[in-house]
Parts: sequence; structure tokens; C-alpha cells
Amino acid sequence: MNQYFIIDFDSTFTQVEALDELARISLKNHPDREAIYKKIEDLTNLAMEGKLSFSESLEGRVKLLEANKDDLKKLIKHLKTKVSSSFSRNKVFFKKHAKEVLIVSGGFKEFITPVVTPYHIKKENIYANTFIFDEQGKIIGYDKANPLSEEGGKVKLLQRMSLKGDIYGIGDGHSDFQLKESGLIKKFFAYTENIERKAVAEKADHVTPSFDEFLYVSDLPRAISYPKNRILCLVVGNVPEESIQLLKKDGFSIRHKETFEDKYVKDVGMLLLADGEKIDKATLKKAGKLKTIGYFGNAKGNIDFDVCTEMGIVVFDSVKSNLTHKTLIARRMADFINTGTTYMSSNFPNLQLPKIAGSHRLIHIHENVPGVMAKITKVLAKHQINIVGQFLMTNPLIGYVITDTDTEYDKVLLKEMRKVENTIKFRVLY
Repeated sequence: MNQYFIIDFDSTFTQVEALDELARISLKNHPDREAIYKKIEDLTNLAMEGKLSFSESLEGRVKLLEANKDDLKKLIKHLKTKVSSSFSRNKVFFKKHAKEVLIVSGGFKEFITPVVTPYHIKKENIYANTFIFDEQGKIIGYDKANPLSEEGGKVKLLQRMSLKGDIYGIGDGHSDFQLKESGLIKKFFAYTENIERKAVAEKADHVTPSFDEFLYVSDLPRAISYPKNRILCLVVGNVPEESIQLLKKDGFSIRHKETFEDKYVKDVGMLLLADGEKIDKATLKKAGKLKTIGYFGNAKGNIDFDVCTEMGIVVFDSVKSNLTHKTLIARRMADFINTGTTYMSSNFPNLQLPKIAGSHRLIHIHENVPGVMAKITKVLAKHQINIVGQFLMTNPLIGYVITDTDTEYDKVLLKEMRKVENTIKFRVLY
């Protein structure tokens, strides 16, 4: 059966509401610009929350814009820098499913088309409103015959299209939920990477904090194997706010507590500690999902490095990392999760590698005993995996292997890699 993916544009594909941004460009010299910005933002939010009809909201916003074609050029340049991070990194999905991806938006083709077409999205699969211009290129209105300019426009459009197959909707607003309410789509995913509208999220089949999450639960091609929003990062104590924001922006699920709470031990994947905080051996040994610890200060004496190493937990602290910036430790942790880089780690062999385009990266941590590398290579050879790069670093306790391949792998391979004798931790990065 065919599958179709209906994706919203504003605050979903991009981080922002395009008409709000256009107003900031076109009205930057207007004496009452702040008041007008506020009116436009209010009209946007009322429609997205289902408290005002979309047609009323759209008409009100366009009247306030005072924009022209030159303003649109500036907007397009700006929007290209505001594509949501998890969409930006998943071009592989759009390339493989170019025929099935539809951008359906109450926004306007004039700025949507140039932003989404670099992602392999076909022009004929972009459904949006269109502006009307006067002879001087000023926006004076829009095509009101377009169903997307009306209340319930997305529903009306899909009714006319009569797509045959399973349809999935991804968006942040009330107009996206209306597709689910109408019975035209199989599932509605409330997209919350940029904004969470509670009235919409409460009605969704699934809340997706990133496009990675949608691809993961749908078992579709994706840039990273495991969504970062599913990795719990526990922050303990007086940690610089800049570090917390860096990790939050990177997509990790953040919990900030004044003291360590045992209820998080089994689920925590990253741990960021203020200077003076301590974690005992027994707690570390129960933290089976913990991949990395960041410590503001000298971790020695506060964290048992040997236990961390034995469990495959990479530690970064201020002593080894020569902390000179409030976000450096957090950045080291994120780099390890994202690329496998252990540069300036306090307990792991130092390995730093760039991402290789079009490859898959596997990370294997094992006890430093003879023969493990040969066993890893044997498993890869058995599954006819072509290795484009493989790197091994060791210290007296462990071996740390990064393998880049250009071959698709299956779940059987992953199970066998985890079963290699003396394995401590194994994970797929992307």
C-alpha cells in the first residue's frame, strides 16, 4: 500500500512562522512596528490553537504586512537558515521518498518552494497559497479561490486529491490536527521541536519532538539511528545555563535537578555535574544506559574513573578539557554522542573523526584483550559489510573502535556485534 507524508511548513519544516518573519523585514522602519508585530503574532497563534478561523487570521496578517518582492527575497534567504535541525539532517529520507512527501501549508509558495526544493521535495508536491502583487511588486492580497486560504483548507485539499494509501500528517497547529479529525489520515504527529501547542499535542496520535523521532517510530530511513530526544540528560547542581541550552538545542531531553535523584539512574544517558557533586560506585553500576559524564571541575575523587571505564562511560572534566568556556564540557559530551569523538576525555583513548558523508558509523567498546578486533571484523565480513574506515584506540583497560561502512545493515548484524565476546557497549550512531 502507498504511503504519503503530509508535512507542515511554518514552525515544523522551519523553526519560525514565515509571515511573522516577513513582517519583521517589511516593517523594520515602521514607527509602530512592535505593535504590528504583536498583532501578527497573536493572529498566528489564535489560528494555530483553533481559537480563530484560519481565513480570518490569514487575511488579517496579510493586510498588516506592507511587503513586496524584495522583502520576499530577504525572507527566503533568512528561512534557508531556519530549517529545523532534524529536517535539515534527514535529506536521505526526502530523497528516498520524494514521490510520497507533500508539503501542505497555509503559507505561500513564493517563499516555501525555494526553501524546500533543495531537500528533494518536488515542486508539484508543494501545496500552499499564492500572493497577488501590484505592478510595483507590492503584496496586495492572495488567491482566495485556493482552499488553503480557507478555514479547514487542508481537509478540503485532501478531499479533492483522493490519495490512495496510508497518509501520515506532521505539523504543529490546529489545521494539521483537523486532518486527523476528518478521518483522512491514518496518524497525526504533533511536531514540538520548535513550539508545543498543548491543545494540539493532547489530541495527537504521537508527540514528536523532532523529525528523527517520527522516522524512528515509523521505521523509515534516517540520519541518526536513535532520536536524541529519547536520550535523557540529567543536569545536577549549579551548572551554567549556557551549557543546558546548548544540550537542549541539540535535541536531548533535559532534566535539571539541585541534587541527584535515584529515580533517574536506570534511564539516564548523559550526566552533567556541577563542581563538588559526587556519584558513588553503586549508583554508577546501576546506570546501564549512561554513555557520558561531564564534570565542571576536577572529577577525580568525585567519580570513580575505573568503574566508568569498565562500563564504557566516557568522562569529560575541566582538568583534562582545560575549561575556558561555559559550554565546553557540554559540547564535548554532545560531540561524543553525535560522532563518537572522545577528544580530551579523562578516561578514554582519544579518538577524533569527522563524519563521512553517506556512511554508517558503528561504535564498539570492549575489554582490552587480544582477538576482539578480529572477531568484530569477522562479523562484518560475514554480513558483507564494506568498511570505508576503521579506527582502534586502546588504553590498559579498554579498546575503542569506530567503524564507518557504506553498506546498509540489518538487526541481525547489530545483535551479533553486541554478542562479540568481551563487549562492554555497542551502538549505532547513524
